[in-house]
Amino acid sequence: MSLSRREFLHVLAVAAAGGMSLSSDFAQAAKSAETLYDLPAFGNVSLLHLTDCHAQLLPVHFREPDINLGVGDMAGRVPHLVGEHLLRHFGIPAGTLEAHAFTHLDFVEAARTYGKVGGFAHLTTLVKRMKASRPGALLLDGGDTWQGSATSLWTKGQDMVDAARLLGVDVMTLHWESTFGADRVKEVEENDFAGHIDIVAQNVRTTDFEDPVFKPYVMRKINGVPVAIIGQAFPYTPIANPRWLVPEWSFGIREREMQETVDAARAEGAQLVVLLSHNGMDVDLKMATRVSGIDVILGGHTHDGVPVPTTVENPGGKTLVTNAGSNGKFLGVLDCDVRDGQLRDVRYRLIPVFANLLPADPEMQAHIDTVREPFLEQLTEPLAVSEGLLYRRGSFNGSWDQLILDALRSELDTEIAFSPGFRWGPSLLPGETITMEDLMDQTAITYPWTTVTEMSGEQIKTVLEDVCDNLFNPDPYYQQGGDMVRVGGMHYVCDPQATMGNRIRDMRLGDRPIEADKIYRVAGWAPVSEAAREAGPPVWDVVADHLRSRKVVRQLEINLPQLKGMGGNPGMS
Repeated sequence: MSLSRREFLHVLAVAAAGGMSLSSDFAQAAKSAETLYDLPAFGNVSLLHLTDCHAQLLPVHFREPDINLGVGDMAGRVPHLVGEHLLRHFGIPAGTLEAHAFTHLDFVEAARTYGKVGGFAHLTTLVKRMKASRPGALLLDGGDTWQGSATSLWTKGQDMVDAARLLGVDVMTLHWESTFGADRVKEVEENDFAGHIDIVAQNVRTTDFEDPVFKPYVMRKINGVPVAIIGQAFPYTPIANPRWLVPEWSFGIREREMQETVDAARAEGAQLVVLLSHNGMDVDLKMATRVSGIDVILGGHTHDGVPVPTTVENPGGKTLVTNAGSNGKFLGVLDCDVRDGQLRDVRYRLIPVFANLLPADPEMQAHIDTVREPFLEQLTEPLAVSEGLLYRRGSFNGSWDQLILDALRSELDTEIAFSPGFRWGPSLLPGETITMEDLMDQTAITYPWTTVTEMSGEQIKTVLEDVCDNLFNPDPYYQQGGDMVRVGGMHYVCDPQATMGNRIRDMRLGDRPIEADKIYRVAGWAPVSEAAREAGPPVWDVVADHLRSRKVVRQLEINLPQLKGMGGNPGMS
C-alpha cells in the first residue's frame, strides 16, 4: 500500500508555481486553483469526508493553532506540529495558499489576501465536483455538525439537518449533536434522515441492557465493492457534556467491541473497512495499533488539519489514520484501489475549501438565505469593534476566550474566571465589527448558563489539574476533553510532562499567591451539572452587555501559563 506523499507534494508545487503565494496577484492564484480542485480520480472506491463544521453555513476565517502540544510518545509527532514545524514536516512551501490553510503563519495578511474558507454553498460545489469524477462516491460526516451557531441553536439543529441532506451526506457519527438531547437525535434519525443518512456509532449503548442505540456499521457497495463504514461517537460525551441530556445512553471507547464489529463486517463480506471516528487523532492512532482489520480511519474531534495520513502498523497489517480539520475548511478525498478482496493502493487529499475559488451552489445558498432570514436582525446587531485579531484555537487560550473571560470577571464582579477549552469558533480580523452572530459562534450551546462559585485555592488547583490531565495524560485513552480550561485573572505555571496532580503550581493573583484554604469568587459558564441549570444568565447575554458598554475592544493581552519543559517542542511555534 503506497500513500503517495510524493503526489501530494507535487500538487503543492504545481499550485505554488502557478502563482499561489502571498506576493502574487490573487487573480493569478485563482487560475491555478483549477490545479488544486482538479484531482484525477483513482481506483474504484472513493469516500469524501468532512468533520467538525460546527454549524458554520457561511464562509469564515479560521486561524489554526500556534500551540498544539504533544507529550510523551506524541511529542513531536503528527498531529502535534504547528507553524513552520508543520510546513517542514509535510514539505509545504511557506507563504502559499496551503501554508495559510494548514497553519497560523501570517494569518491576518493571508486571510485578507485569500479570503474566507468553508461555507456550505461553496463546499457543496466541491462535493458535487468530486462526486462527478468519482461514480458511486459516498460523503461521510464525522460529527459536530448540528452545533456551533445561533441558527443551529435556535432551530434545534434543523438548519444543519436540512443542509446535510442537501449536501449529500450518506453516513455520519456524533458528538455535539447529543447536546440537543437524546430525543431530538432519535427524532432526526427516524424522520429527517430516514432513507437518506445513516447514523452509525458502535460505542453507544443503552445504560440498562447495553443494547445498541444506533447501527454499529453500514455496508455499502461501491462499484461492486462491499464497503463497511463503522461509526465511533465521541467516547466521553457524558463527561465532557451534560449527562442529563443523554441519561439512558452509555458511551466509551469500547475497544473490544470495536474489534468484534470489524470482525463482523469482514465476515459479512467487507473488502474495505473504514472507521468514521470522533475519537480525536491521538486516540485513533492508539486504537489503530490495537484493533486489526480497519483499513482507514477518517477522524475528527480534535480539529487537526492533517494533509497526509499516518500509517500505523498492527498485528493484522496497516491502518491509515486521518483527521480533516474543522469549520467546513477542508474536504477529505480518499480514493482506494480494491482488488481481489483487499485494499491494494490509496490516494488521499485534504483539500482546503476557499470560498473565493469555488462558486456558491445556488440550491444550498437559497437554503442558507431562507434559514437565516427570520433571524437577520438579531444576527447582524453590531456589539463592538475589535482592534485585534480574535481567535480561539490553541492548547491554553485564545483572544476570543480572553474576551469572554474579561467580560465574565467584569460583569459578574469576580477576581477569577474560567472558560471551557472549546476548539470551535471562527476567527475575526482586526478592525472588524463583532456582531451578535459572531458572539453566538463562540457560545451557542444548549447549557449556556453563567455561574459564580466560591472556591478554595485548593479546589481551584484541583480543577486545573483535572483538566490538564484530560489534555496531557500520556495515555490517549484517558484524554477526555478539549483544550485546557481558559483562566482569567490568575497566573500559573504548568509542566505538561509532570505526573497527575503535579502539573500546576505557583498560582497567583497579581503578586499574591493563591492560598489553599482561602475562598475566591470564580466566574464560569457551560456547567455540565444538572443542578446548575439556569444558574445565571446565558453567557452570550453577559458578554453582549460587556461589549455594548465598551464599543471598542482594545488589543487583548492573552493570559497564558508559564510552561515548563516545553522548550523545542514542535507543538509550539
